[in-house]
Amino acid sequence: MDFHDVPKGITAKHVAEMHQADLKIEHKYNCRGLTYWCDERRQTAFCLIEAPNKKAIIELHKQAHGDVPQRIIEVNDTIVESFLGRIVDPEKSQNTKLNIINDPAFRTLMVVKLRKNALRKSGINTLNAALRGYRKSIVNLASTHEGRVVKQETGYFLMSFACVTNAVSCAISIQELHNVVITPDIDFKIGISAGIPVTKKENIFEDTIQMAEYLCDIVKGNLTISSEVRDLYESENQNTIHSNLSINALGKTDADFIIRLMEYTETTWVDSNTSAMDFVQSLGYSKSKLYRTMMNLIGKSPNNYLKDYRLKKALLLMDEQTSNISEIAYKTGFTSPTYFSKCFQEVYGMLPSNYIKQIVVKS
Repeated sequence: MDFHDVPKGITAKHVAEMHQADLKIEHKYNCRGLTYWCDERRQTAFCLIEAPNKKAIIELHKQAHGDVPQRIIEVNDTIVESFLGRIVDPEKSQNTKLNIINDPAFRTLMVVKLRKNALRKSGINTLNAALRGYRKSIVNLASTHEGRVVKQETGYFLMSFACVTNAVSCAISIQELHNVVITPDIDFKIGISAGIPVTKKENIFEDTIQMAEYLCDIVKGNLTISSEVRDLYESENQNTIHSNLSINALGKTDADFIIRLMEYTETTWVDSNTSAMDFVQSLGYSKSKLYRTMMNLIGKSPNNYLKDYRLKKALLLMDEQTSNISEIAYKTGFTSPTYFSKCFQEVYGMLPSNYIKQIVVKS
């Protein structure tokens, strides 16, 4: 899939003409143009092409009309369809002379994460049964709101929406479902972001997915949306998002901070020497400003944020049953198995050894 930054004044008709020019000579470069997306508002266009390599796509466009793509990434057609709903031209555009498609590839993506929280009140089997129980309801709600489930794993859902209002409405419905079927030992988080499929990253919608996951992973509140989603929602509905108090709408400055924080965390969390002062130095904040910013956005101090981040990673490793407690402690940046066990019990209400025993019994 390639990305074209369309010059101002270029319309869907112009893009259709360029697409037709590609199709006339594509055989010379062993290429096959499948379809394209055009967004006049954002001045972007994306082509889906079967080709032997990137060079062939560049030469094809160069000879056909001279508009060389700014970026090309390799994609899986099944994944493209799950995000964008098609890998061929829309039916209404097929078999027409010019085949004008004014269909944006811009999508609103929602990530839903359900995780084990405090384990003291419920057994592992009860929690896993609760996770399974939500699965069907969430998938049905996505379909009801014209969304597409791109990826589904235990406790994880990635969904794509063409309309931001549908995405937000779906998220509110999922949140209401959780409020009705109260499961206090499950940490229920939703993050919504929006963007285009091809950026500087190597994978389709990688930036947008990453942002939605960041909103799920660390921002306080059950439902958080990016600044772009907020602006689009308010534009579509002529209504401020803040009228719904269940939604945490991030501003651009806060969103930028979250990205910087997570990018740094992901490179340093396994190092047991990493401390709050390292975050101060890396992010360029004073100690007091970093503390205030993190308490406001995340609800945790830098030290507690890092500890909880490591504990969540440790919980995932224990679920995999491939390492013992000591190995997991050191793998996740704790200074000793004893300190790890102490922190784990404070957050999850049981020792790691007891948690592992329940997993083994279940298996």
